[in-house]
Amino acid sequence: MTSRIPTLDIRRFTDPQSPADRDAFVAELGAAYRQWGFAGINGHGIAQDEIDAAYAAFKAFFALPEDTKKKYHVPGSGGARGYTPFGVETAKGSKHFDLKEFWHIGREIPDDSQYRDVMPPNLWPEEVPEFREHGYRLYQRLDALGSQVLSALALHIGLPEHFFADKTDNGNSILRPIHYPPITADDIPNVRAGAHGDINFITLLVGASAAGLEVQSHDGEWVPFTSDADTIVVNIGDMLQRLTNHVYPSTIHRVVNPPGEQARKPRYSVPFFLHPNPDFLIDVLPMTITDDNPSRYPEPITAHGFLEERLREIKLK
Repeated sequence: MTSRIPTLDIRRFTDPQSPADRDAFVAELGAAYRQWGFAGINGHGIAQDEIDAAYAAFKAFFALPEDTKKKYHVPGSGGARGYTPFGVETAKGSKHFDLKEFWHIGREIPDDSQYRDVMPPNLWPEEVPEFREHGYRLYQRLDALGSQVLSALALHIGLPEHFFADKTDNGNSILRPIHYPPITADDIPNVRAGAHGDINFITLLVGASAAGLEVQSHDGEWVPFTSDADTIVVNIGDMLQRLTNHVYPSTIHRVVNPPGEQARKPRYSVPFFLHPNPDFLIDVLPMTITDDNPSRYPEPITAHGFLEERLREIKLK
């Protein structure tokens, strides 16, 4: 992994050898996000065999015939649950659609939940019965890890450690298995994922099967960020950038097409998009407003309102 974007062991936070080391982890993580909006996290405790089992189930689904996969596409839903076919999602401001297909797994909530009208039930492919078990287990693991990262960030910015706990416990978070098919034509204008910032609080990317992720530095340089097998890449999304008045930047990133014969191979990745509860009001935190950094967002917006706005911009709605 490139040494420019830090990788940190989260056990220094969850099971520290000393209070000083825990404080140092918080400081180092906060500094990484202030500079890059990205960091690698290892020591997370998610077993490799769990990740491998989930990937195997996801690959089995994407290998199904197109007509079978499209049974699980829900037109007009913004891809909230189930399958989104190849050639639909388009990065904000891009002229060309991304070269990918994907599935969305959401939070399991009871039908009488106050959020049921904006968080529909999950769909599960009957052709791959293990998809549900392994997919939702990975969802829960990444949800828990994301909460730990948010706790450290809360401390770094001057909030109580568990500030985010009751604001994300019913978050409209999404696990997105992605398949980037082999690229069979040269000189196409499309890329696997166009330059974009994520919508949510934070994103956790587990086990990308090939290189391609690039992060844009403050001076505009594209920096490759390919993680080791035991590292989960975690980046800031637009909602947290807005809440923190850009103290934590939502960094633009992309997935580029590999050169030569590597382009003829498929790529799989599984990001987890951690969202706040739909009715959470994204209002700039007072401690992030200074003379040098006045409030950039005088009007608050709910997390669901923000999400709907962005889904239209990226052509999922």
